[in-house]
Amino acid sequence: MAFEFKVPQLGDNIDTIQVTAVMVKAGDAVEIEQPVVELETDKATIEVPSTVAGTVLEVHVAAGDQLKTGDLLLSVDAGEAAAAAEAIEEVQTQPEPEVPAKPAEAEPEAATEAETAPPAAQQVEAVPAPPPEVEVKPDERLTAPESVILSEGVQVPASPSVRRFAREIGIEIHRVAGSGAEGRVSIDDVKTFARALNEGRATAAPAAEMAAPSPLPDFSRWGEIERHKMSVVRKVTAERMAQSWSQVPHVTIYDKVDITELEALRLKFADRAEKLGGKLSMAVMVCKVVGHALKQYPRFNASLDLANQEIIYKKSIHLGIAVNTERGLMVPVVRDADRKNMVELSVEILHLAQKVRTGKIALEEMEGGTFTVSNLGRVSGTFFTPIVNYPEVAILGIGRTHNELALVAGQVQERIMLPLSLSFDHRVIDGADGAAFLRWVTDAIREPMVLALEG
Repeated sequence: MAFEFKVPQLGDNIDTIQVTAVMVKAGDAVEIEQPVVELETDKATIEVPSTVAGTVLEVHVAAGDQLKTGDLLLSVDAGEAAAAAEAIEEVQTQPEPEVPAKPAEAEPEAATEAETAPPAAQQVEAVPAPPPEVEVKPDERLTAPESVILSEGVQVPASPSVRRFAREIGIEIHRVAGSGAEGRVSIDDVKTFARALNEGRATAAPAAEMAAPSPLPDFSRWGEIERHKMSVVRKVTAERMAQSWSQVPHVTIYDKVDITELEALRLKFADRAEKLGGKLSMAVMVCKVVGHALKQYPRFNASLDLANQEIIYKKSIHLGIAVNTERGLMVPVVRDADRKNMVELSVEILHLAQKVRTGKIALEEMEGGTFTVSNLGRVSGTFFTPIVNYPEVAILGIGRTHNELALVAGQVQERIMLPLSLSFDHRVIDGADGAAFLRWVTDAIREPMVLALEG
């Protein structure tokens, strides 16, 4: 009997699945648990094993195909075993016999609107309506007389300076209703529209339209080009980074810390960590510090729930570690980083990095991060602007160490300096809080006793 082998459920929020390899062909014999197809998601590469033994009748996919959960992969002649399995499944999935419903009790003749409205509607009604002058209609324009609501492509009456101002702050001028004569748009009109968007009152604007890419020119006019399909990881990375950059008001602050003494300690104990299976790098030591800093500053270990107007504080500290791979940037997660010593952190980070680079990482090892650390120190550069890994609210970037002269106890000495870049969501974290968090991190790196005193 033919058994249809389909894409299994690979995890929550997995929307994009791509076939990277098909390991069997029609006529091949397969065994239970034998890998038959390799699938790539935005989080991992997964070898999918066969759930039946038999002969492959037909392969329905090829490398490069985009799939979703439940799509057909293979047809396998599994004989009587598959028939029995399907029979059992059919019995298990048959609906329960219907039980006659009891007569409904008489309802009150009239109910209040609040009683009959669904919870979502009640919640919306509880939110004060925006002032008329900044109300945004579903067509994304501010309330204005019908005669002055313009559509894209219509010449908008506005001066060159107003158009330039709108371009500089990312507002499409045709979406702004003018308050002047014959609908003329002023700078104040653009500011009012931008304020409405920033306050979250333009919820009717489709996300896809807000982020619609501009058309590209034909680059082949100026020379030979090549086109390569984006990998699943690169595609999802692009979407999520654009989402984070457009939704999260980023602030980045920079500092550098003297790690001369800490580097000496690292070299002294590196062999001990290596014997235990780890690699005591400066990034590992910084992760240890960050784990304790998040306990001191819990707002950095949170997420913003705008729908409910709440900040979600997370009691567990799970560090995302950005890892560069051939497939793109991946972020495996170290659970309970604040409870692990440096050797334990070094072993786990090394193990996760190896797994993610070989595509053997499990989906659950890529989920649930509360704060991310991104290290460019092994490559190049000093300061940079890391993008917050939404829905987290902060990320720490580690730059490349360098030597510089500094005045120490009245004498000029050569010191080793480590650049740090902290980006955070300004809706949750104020600048002073960001500076205090980074100051605590730099103090603990410069003087490890801070961890013993305050960590």
